[in-house]
Amino acid sequence: MKYTQLGRTGLQVSRLVLGTMNFGPQTNEADSHAIMDAAIGAGINFFDTANVYGWGENKGRTEEIIGTWFAQGGGRRDKVVLATKVYGNMGGDGDVWPNHHKLSALNIRRAVDASLKRLQTDHIDLYQFHHIDRLTPVEEIWQAIDVLIQQGKILYAGSSNFPGWKIAQTNETARRLGSYGLVSEQCLYNLAERRAEMEVIPAAQEYGLGVIPWSPLHGGLLGGVIKKEAEGGRRASGRSADALANSQMREKVQAYEDLLDKHGLEPGEAALAWLLTRPGVTGPIVGPRTADQLASALRAVQLELGDEVLASLDEIFPGPGPSPEAFAW
Repeated sequence: MKYTQLGRTGLQVSRLVLGTMNFGPQTNEADSHAIMDAAIGAGINFFDTANVYGWGENKGRTEEIIGTWFAQGGGRRDKVVLATKVYGNMGGDGDVWPNHHKLSALNIRRAVDASLKRLQTDHIDLYQFHHIDRLTPVEEIWQAIDVLIQQGKILYAGSSNFPGWKIAQTNETARRLGSYGLVSEQCLYNLAERRAEMEVIPAAQEYGLGVIPWSPLHGGLLGGVIKKEAEGGRRASGRSADALANSQMREKVQAYEDLLDKHGLEPGEAALAWLLTRPGVTGPIVGPRTADQLASALRAVQLELGDEVLASLDEIFPGPGPSPEAFAW
């Protein structure tokens, strides 16, 4: 495994991030524990989750599964840089009670204590805002975060799904208040979805935030989906199916699969390896449902994409270009 610093911090994290969203809804507790053991065994030390994972009536279930894994001991907690998130409503479906979601100081205090209990730990290494809160003043958010840092309940704060301007506003406010500010941004970023290159990633680099891409395979779109369908395998669904419904995107994905087949490369591994070449990227989040999927992701860390392949990938999936040139000139 290879490691890097998380943004401007002194924290060393693995170039792959273990995403846990499938733990509970799609992967049972025993298999989830086995995947986490395999991840640690392979050198992955950065685990990402969220308080709402488990979904529906089972929100919090994923954190509970991680907590029972920590409780097995063996240095598991000490080896992990643990990241979770706050924002979503933790009530049942349709049960939105005031102050049980978003980023008020009250909800942040309530949510972090609940996550710590489920995770069976005394601190969270990276506490991330899952979405922007358009109603809560940024000053209030930092006041709440600074209290948690002083209490030792969290060490760093990060963002997720923030636009570039919000990263700037949030960290400029932190600077004015004497707070450390955001150290990471978790955003949708992959070969098929490169809009983050216009504003989000440049803002993250300017303010010293590590970029943690989620959905690196765009919901399976970049994992060889057309070939798998032709061979009678798992059909595209969700984001991947929506993208393939567009004939132009389907042509791009076919060209992508043909290119990688020509070079003897596995599509999913190549998509992850491409992200590891991108400026500002700390490491993509991989969310394996099985041990085999984790093994495939691990191979991407050692995969070196040649200049010809990288140039061809840019031709198939061109980026938006820098801002403001991409839209102004």
